[in-house]
Amino acid sequence: MAQVAKPTIIIVPGWRDSGPGHWQSLWAERMQGAVRVTQDDWITPRREAWVASLEKLVLESPQPVVIVAHSLGCIATTHLSDAAAARISGALLVAPADPERRAVLSDFAPVPYAKLPYRSIVVASSNDPYCPVRLAGAYARAWGSEFVRMQNAGHINIESGHGDWPLGLALLQSLTDEPSSLLDGRKNFEPLATL
Repeated sequence: MAQVAKPTIIIVPGWRDSGPGHWQSLWAERMQGAVRVTQDDWITPRREAWVASLEKLVLESPQPVVIVAHSLGCIATTHLSDAAAARISGALLVAPADPERRAVLSDFAPVPYAKLPYRSIVVASSNDPYCPVRLAGAYARAWGSEFVRMQNAGHINIESGHGDWPLGLALLQSLTDEPSSLLDGRKNFEPLATL
């Protein structure tokens, strides 16, 4: 029986990037074969440039891709072309942004409300200061995503106490065929048991 290629994990930070200690930064350091999107301008994001950077990584990947996006990175992911979206096998979309309520992010509006052609999980918090949980739920319904509502988890970032974030890792593992092989085990970051 042929061995299935492991997916490429592409980590997509949001506005202002994910700094040291953020779960995305920790995962990028510890995940086997993970690739992190870099943007030329993290402060004044432009949709065309952000989507192009992400699309390039997706289309260049020799394996199917699993996206791990946070905040504005979730919205950038939903703006991908059909050709790039076809290369994605799953997406973990955490604390999506609301670009229609924040002027600096307005280039990403309107947010696409089309069903995503891959399995996706939207994770949102009841008290996210950047996106009301009801809006995140509306995104999930429109995108055809599973919806995980966390209670009082803020923006699900370092400021709200989410460093390693084991729940997020478990959700990511549920999107891959080889859940126990995501991490290399360095730095006391052990893979979770199979779900």
